[in-house]
Amino acid sequence: MEEVILSVNLVWVMLGTILVFFMHAGFAMVEAGFTRSKNAVNIIMKNFITISLGGIVYFLCGYAIMFGDTAGGFLGTSGFALNGVEDIGFFIFQAMFAATGATILSGAVAERTNIMAYIGVVVLMTLFVYPVVGHWIWSGSGWLTDLGFVDFAGSTVVHLTGAVAAFVAAAMIGPRLGKYGDGKVNVIKGHSIPLGALGVFILWLGWFGFNGASTLAADPATVPGVIANTFFAAAAGVVATAFYTKFRYGHIDGSLTLNGALAGLVGITAGAANVSIIGAICIGIIAAPLLVEGVRFIEWKLKVDDPVGAIAVHGICGIWGTLAVGLFDIGGQGLFYGGGISLLGVQAIGVLATIAWVSVTVTGGLFLIKLFVPLRVSKEEEIAGLDVMEHGTPAYEYQEIFKSSALRNESFAQRLTHIGKPQSVQEEHVS
Repeated sequence: MEEVILSVNLVWVMLGTILVFFMHAGFAMVEAGFTRSKNAVNIIMKNFITISLGGIVYFLCGYAIMFGDTAGGFLGTSGFALNGVEDIGFFIFQAMFAATGATILSGAVAERTNIMAYIGVVVLMTLFVYPVVGHWIWSGSGWLTDLGFVDFAGSTVVHLTGAVAAFVAAAMIGPRLGKYGDGKVNVIKGHSIPLGALGVFILWLGWFGFNGASTLAADPATVPGVIANTFFAAAAGVVATAFYTKFRYGHIDGSLTLNGALAGLVGITAGAANVSIIGAICIGIIAAPLLVEGVRFIEWKLKVDDPVGAIAVHGICGIWGTLAVGLFDIGGQGLFYGGGISLLGVQAIGVLATIAWVSVTVTGGLFLIKLFVPLRVSKEEEIAGLDVMEHGTPAYEYQEIFKSSALRNESFAQRLTHIGKPQSVQEEHVS
């Protein structure tokens, strides 16, 4: 019977691993859909490289720093290249999480980042930045664990860490051409909301494994509640964002409502095993205005260009989800359940420590990367699109027709000028 239970638990965690891996398809579709068609191949390549290279780096060093024998509760010091590690199932599950934390950067710095610089950040994240935060919280011997910090599946460990790195990178790399000018913030629309919607559905599906398998066992007393909370927080995020944007802008905004699902999912991730369904719905509802106003604040006030809203979704809602545990925890520690403010205070300390650590390390890492490769592509490359300039191929057939036929007799410089024009102008040339 014990062997059967172990096998069932292993199958559950491996199913979760597969679902979290599949989430990277969701990230690729969301980012590609919410950005312009001339950069779709670049988005896809970044997501493939993140899961592949990030997984290898995490195997060599990241896992050891995250789960090895602790050095003062700060980082691990053993298990490099899995030396002495027996539980391969737990490792591969965690490797999917590590890549997820890194890939949050991809959308926030889309359409203008040198892919080699991006690869450098992925290595930095999976090698050191993310594993140290993970050691503090998930290793069982980290200093935040000792304080009683709660983050069931990663609102802080994965999402806030990735979002802070994305904010620093987007700020240092600078906005896309044409985003800001004459005192205005210009909307640069994505090329396919249906593609983005497909990505959100994939992410929502994958999140059942992301949160559900974080139980690390097929526990009938815990898993159903975790998955129910995951669903209802996302559903509440969608509904609340739809109504909030209707009130705020006079219409139900498509891209923000899609991000509303992700906002609810990020928000519930820290407390998926610690709150009731009512608490999960409340977390999703509150995540909606935080998302909408967060996107506006980051773009309009801070002047940080985030094409897909990743910083607001994963950062602001990650902070909210982490703090929400201190409010809605039903195990006796939540403020709304008579637990006082002790846990809320510990959650706030963890949030601040993570923001400080990631900000310093990613800023330093980007300055180091900048010594070897530029952080962003040239103006001409950005106008032409990263698909052609960095990967040698467009994402869609009409782009190939446009290049080879409509502009057959024009110089390369003229082609760059035309390719950089808005979509409607491109279609006019094709016709």
